[in-house]
Amino acid sequence: MTDLTSRTALVTGASRGIGRATARALAAAGARVIVHYGNAAREAESLVAEIRASGGKADAVGADLGAPDGAHKLAVQVRKIAGEQLDILVANAGIATAASIEDQTVEEFDRMFAVNVRAPFFLVQQLLPLLGEGASVVLLSSLAARASVSLLPAYAATKGAIDTLVKHFAALLGPRGIRVNAVAPGVIDTEMSKFATTDEGRQFTLSMQALQRIGHADDVADVVAFLASDAARWVTGDTVQVGGGSKL
Repeated sequence: MTDLTSRTALVTGASRGIGRATARALAAAGARVIVHYGNAAREAESLVAEIRASGGKADAVGADLGAPDGAHKLAVQVRKIAGEQLDILVANAGIATAASIEDQTVEEFDRMFAVNVRAPFFLVQQLLPLLGEGASVVLLSSLAARASVSLLPAYAATKGAIDTLVKHFAALLGPRGIRVNAVAPGVIDTEMSKFATTDEGRQFTLSMQALQRIGHADDVADVVAFLASDAARWVTGDTVQVGGGSKL
């Protein structure tokens, strides 16, 4: 049911972390994967080489999604590779800056909203002509969208916006046969959650989870692959919590 043979997928922010694991999972299921990166070209190319060495198909494309025209420029590159059809769009690219209300800067605030919210919105807009019946869009939300987690109020607001967009996109694109969902990871062992590698961070994380281990990028990637597949054909407009039972 998770066979993605003959399908083409775009994964943004795929050079590392959850995006990298997702690109691997989709490729392993048979999809041709377009690996987007912001500034980590070497990491993206190494992933492409890895996928190709395993018999899969992959290409790397770079674009700054924090720029006003970043999503538009990425869409142009995707069209050149995918042609007239894109089956899976995973808007994974995101940034987070921890700051109190007092310390949050306008520049950091605006960039988080640009990358985390504006880019996915306009990427869907620009790639809509390529997304047809049976296509799946997966956005990246976060545990922070529904629960207070450390000093992340501005970041949490961007992910709350994603949860709202999912419902509106799903309602508006459902008549076209396009499904739209989100995954909301908890604390995952990636560069974005370095604090979890410390003893204090690990204990804090485990104290708010039902399952007593730190989450891995593959834990999220497998759920994304499910949502992208026909196994999730009757799932749309939902945000799936992938956090080991965090903040129950």
